[in-house]
Amino acid sequence: MKKNEQNNTPRYVNKEGLHENEIVETYQAGIELLGPEIKSIRNKQTVSFKDSFVRIENGEAFLYNLYIAPYKYATIKPPDPLRKRKLLLHKREILRLLGKSKEKGYTIIPISLYFKNGKVKVDIALVKGKKLYDKRRELKEKDMKRELQREFKGRVKL
Repeated sequence: MKKNEQNNTPRYVNKEGLHENEIVETYQAGIELLGPEIKSIRNKQTVSFKDSFVRIENGEAFLYNLYIAPYKYATIKPPDPLRKRKLLLHKREILRLLGKSKEKGYTIIPISLYFKNGKVKVDIALVKGKKLYDKRRELKEKDMKRELQREFKGRVKL
């Protein structure tokens, strides 16, 4: 087992989604994948979260527009890279997400994809879109922290 699989650090992260939205709640979900998709993720091939979202239909959660690159050594016909994939959540979590996502301004997006005990997990979050001034403030704070780090790095020499 690889180090990345042991400590559950995210293998793929949705940076754009985290920048554009404010996280309200997070959930860990299993994801129903086919064999070639698992092999593709294990081989560190491309996974893209661009425009991906979660929708709840008939009491089940589905992940849309998550791109998983086709596995090039697959012996069977590879599945559609953008197909909808079922998420494995408890019923009460699905009902809670459904109720919250119906409120104005809330949506559900995937945040990260990683291995946990040999199984692929996806972190999904109930999010609310950020305003432009919030994004600017966040970038400004990030720059200030970076400047402080540089300043302290130069001073602390033994």
